Amino acid sequence: MRKIPDSELIINSDGSVFHLHIKPEQLADKIIMMGDPGRVNLTASFFDSIECDIQSREFHTITGTYKGKRITALSHGIGADNIDIVITELDALANVDFGTREVKKDFRQLTMVRVGTSGGLQPHCPIGSYVVAAKSIGFDGVLNYYEGRNNICLLDFEEAFKKHVGWNPQHCSPYVVKADEQLVAQIGHDMIKGATISAIGFYGPQGRHVRLSLANPDLNSRIESFRFEEDTITNYEMESAPLAGMGRLMGHRAMTVCTIIANRLAGESNANYKGSIEDLIVKVLDRI
Repeated sequence: MRKIPDSELIINSDGSVFHLHIKPEQLADKIIMMGDPGRVNLTASFFDSIECDIQSREFHTITGTYKGKRITALSHGIGADNIDIVITELDALANVDFGTREVKKDFRQLTMVRVGTSGGLQPHCPIGSYVVAAKSIGFDGVLNYYEGRNNICLLDFEEAFKKHVGWNPQHCSPYVVKADEQLVAQIGHDMIKGATISAIGFYGPQGRHVRLSLANPDLNSRIESFRFEEDTITNYEMESAPLAGMGRLMGHRAMTVCTIIANRLAGESNANYKGSIEDLIVKVLDRI
């Protein structure tokens, strides 16, 4: 049995995991994730009781109960690199014995639903709609660092996508992965099922031009016209692909659902989306 070195999994002196600062007993099996630490307070405002409230950097965690279900609400911050940190540490909290630093014999499966905001790329994804990332296209490259990546990815989809958009070889190689199908049906049965891009940034990597010119200014128009079997690319965000991919590699159930706050085709946005995100959080709490 491998003993995980201190340098590979850092455990704080109080027995909590390095970045999240939570202990194994403080983690529920059902986890609602979000980028904004403030949304953790919003989510927990619906809880019937609260066990713990922990904040470290951008990572805010509250565990409590909602209608008899034990749930952890957790903020992951922005970007795929943060997802790599959060999913690895959540899995360690569930499946590593912090005393012996060995993987536990009995696997503990986590259910993770990310609730986010997104920009729509298709007419059928208007502002205010909810889009489930049934498939995710990772522009971030995180999954390419882990063994077994090809075993869980949709390789034909990847190749067709790269060919259609004329993929720039200077970018990370994209990967395409499904969210947990049963979880998608459980949470998003009445929502739009989409193919979501996880970008590596918010501005240039999503085709936004402020002062710096874009290396591939026609990339978004090529993305919008891409078709693979029944799929079109529905929306942009920054975390669904590494969440779904690492979840699959580790054996957890994971998915993302976003409220659309901008329509990239129409050039419209809604910065006052509090009501729609609150409604979406309650839906996920009821269905998780």
